[in-house]
Amino acid sequence: MNFTLLKSLAFGLVILANASSFGQKNTEKPKLVVGIVVDQMRYDYLTRFDNQYGEDGFKRLQNEGFNCQNNHYNYMPTKTAPGHASIYTGTTPQNHGIISNSWYNKFEKKDVYCAEDTTVASVGTDNVGVGQMSPRRMRTSTITDQNRLHTQMRGKTIGISVKDRGAILPAGHTANAAYWFQGGDEGVFITSTYYMEELPKWVKNFNKKKPAKAYMKDWDTYKPIKEYIESGSDLNDYEGGFRGKETATFPYDLKKLGKENGGYSILKSTPYGNSITTDFAIAALDGEDLGQDDDTDFLAVSYSCTDYVGHNFGVNSKEIEDTYVRLDLELAKLLEALDKKVGKRNYSVFLTADHAAVHVPAFLSNVKIPSGYFDIRSFREELNDFISKKYGRDDLIEDISNDQVFFRYTVLADETIDAESLQKEIKHFALQYKSISKVYTRAQMEQGSYDSGVAALVQKGFDQERSGDVFFVLDPGYLTGGHTGSSHGTPYSYDTHVPLLFFGNGVKKGHTYNQTVITDIAPTVAALLGLQDPNGTTGTVITEVLE
Repeated sequence: MNFTLLKSLAFGLVILANASSFGQKNTEKPKLVVGIVVDQMRYDYLTRFDNQYGEDGFKRLQNEGFNCQNNHYNYMPTKTAPGHASIYTGTTPQNHGIISNSWYNKFEKKDVYCAEDTTVASVGTDNVGVGQMSPRRMRTSTITDQNRLHTQMRGKTIGISVKDRGAILPAGHTANAAYWFQGGDEGVFITSTYYMEELPKWVKNFNKKKPAKAYMKDWDTYKPIKEYIESGSDLNDYEGGFRGKETATFPYDLKKLGKENGGYSILKSTPYGNSITTDFAIAALDGEDLGQDDDTDFLAVSYSCTDYVGHNFGVNSKEIEDTYVRLDLELAKLLEALDKKVGKRNYSVFLTADHAAVHVPAFLSNVKIPSGYFDIRSFREELNDFISKKYGRDDLIEDISNDQVFFRYTVLADETIDAESLQKEIKHFALQYKSISKVYTRAQMEQGSYDSGVAALVQKGFDQERSGDVFFVLDPGYLTGGHTGSSHGTPYSYDTHVPLLFFGNGVKKGHTYNQTVITDIAPTVAALLGLQDPNGTTGTVITEVLE
């Protein structure tokens, strides 16, 4: 055999070897996991705005990754804090204890916020209260905690969001840092002494450049407004808008409007708040050297401004469509940075939402869909009047909040009133009240076991220590609050159905219509990384996702 033939055979073997390895799964664990939570994102924003998206954001995640198309929340209330906690703990409020954004603490006799912590101090701001935050009210560990434990604390965790709770809860108890946006006259990212005594140099440098100032500009539609045919008319009766502008219509002069709308805080209710979140996340990649060694790091990014825009303008507004058109560009920008700084096959991503949202009930009513508004003040007054006439006391109810009724047990004991009997009386009263669909009692939650239906979702949101004594569920399409903008919190599909996309290292290309639930995310990521599940996990691995 001559030299030329040997050379040709050798070259052929190299080609075959390369060909056989092409498309094989990457057996190395990702150097970085990026968790993306889009606040108040309905699943149908993927399909409704599909024609508006480019190829490098949402579509890249769908086309190159795995799409769980029937993913739902498996509890109520569907709100921001319990959503973020459930995504990262792999369990529901029944176990992790974050039963709402705020709740009535019957032992302290006051409302408490999910992340408040008066034992810590603000870092990066002179505004004392805004930085007194930590994850201490969350009872269970997170997937980010488990990664820290698995790597002997070498793998880093950084949480980033405009909202404090959107950064703190995903980052977990052991995070290196969680950063959130302080608006007002500052426009900076801050943290608390739970994590550090002083901001790192890279954060100080980011803040010194005053990046928020650059976004105090006109907010007009990214594309010609006539192309936004997936949303309603720009001028309508269903939107809140900003103080200082008569109509909730494009364009918005943010520099001018900021004077009456909280200074830099106005950015939270615009797509530009998402832009500054992306800017800060990319700065964190470099500042923290994320994904640059053999220990997997975790970057938890929550895009919160979609929620503010939804609450202000509603899910059918031109403003929400423009916000998602622009968010698609932000995702493309973030993915491009990850490709360059970490490497295309060196990171994994999941994208989901902390809850979805309902159409503005006033709009639904106008198109003849049953809907409306629940007057909590009238309900409270009528319930107290009923209790007073029935028991001769007007102080048996201590609090009504988060669709729950809390008893004043000291008075019940003095009057020898049986708590379960009172629960049944209130249940009977509430079931006859207009726009209340279902009512459950503490006794039912503690003594029964529900596997399906609304009762099961209520039970998974029930915390024995923190929850109330009677729980009511409004009719579909009903909200408590003002008559403009969208909201959420119910067990109905418009609040529970959210996107779930996996992408990158260790993830198959494909989709499933099989139902998955939000608590499956953490165990799936744990399986991807070879970690122990978070200590309260009740979800299961979505096996179709993994290579």
